[in-house]
Amino acid sequence: MTQENNQKATSSKNNGFFYQLKIILGVAFVLASLFSMWTPGIKTQVNSWEGVNLEPVPTKLEIKNENDSPALTPSVGIVAGHWGNDSGAVCSDGLTEAEVNLNIATIVQKYLVEEGFEVDLLKEFDEDLAEYNATALISIHADSCDFVNNLATGFKVAQAMANKRPERTTRLTACLRNRYTEATGLPLHSTSVTEDMTSYHAFSEIDEGTPAVIIETGFLNLDRQLLTQTPEIVAQGIASGIICFIRNESITATPEAFSQ
Repeated sequence: MTQENNQKATSSKNNGFFYQLKIILGVAFVLASLFSMWTPGIKTQVNSWEGVNLEPVPTKLEIKNENDSPALTPSVGIVAGHWGNDSGAVCSDGLTEAEVNLNIATIVQKYLVEEGFEVDLLKEFDEDLAEYNATALISIHADSCDFVNNLATGFKVAQAMANKRPERTTRLTACLRNRYTEATGLPLHSTSVTEDMTSYHAFSEIDEGTPAVIIETGFLNLDRQLLTQTPEIVAQGIASGIICFIRNESITATPEAFSQ
């Protein structure tokens, strides 16, 4: 009996040992399984970003530095003042501001297209002005045909009194003033900027992110010869100002003249 009891005791101890070993191995197996289940998930999550471009998508307004062109083709809106709506100023011989504006705007469009830009030629109250989104919008006008005095000569550029992109609009204004003076030789007649210019209707119609200005190219009295007989020079000044803005050129540099 004693030997048999000893054998049973030994067997019981062995069974207990193997039972504990099975538990330990079982726990290890479960942990290993859980780890292997989670590991592929993490790897899949990381790999799911492979090939995805995390860089910000460039916009028409993004310019990396002073010597770079925009990442995408810039688009420009050119409003021919009064076109499609009314005559604007009317001179004694029948010349209208609207036809002068349209002629200049058409040449500006031609110059900018030759530079590789996308250009929309727009009417005064063009339906496309609603939420119009572009690199820049410029509305072209001319001043009165009436003789005021010998000082009624020159041009003026105005921006909205309040806009969402003041730094860019101010830059566009500065470029236009600089390049237009250099091309035409006309002085800036800033003292005659009116509320009609700073509250120009298109400013409140276009997309709030589009820098926009209005330019009065000169007086149809004392500056008439320049505006009507050499519109290419006038258009050169406007186009050069737009290019200065888009390419972030220095406003102290002398722009290259367009080939006539």
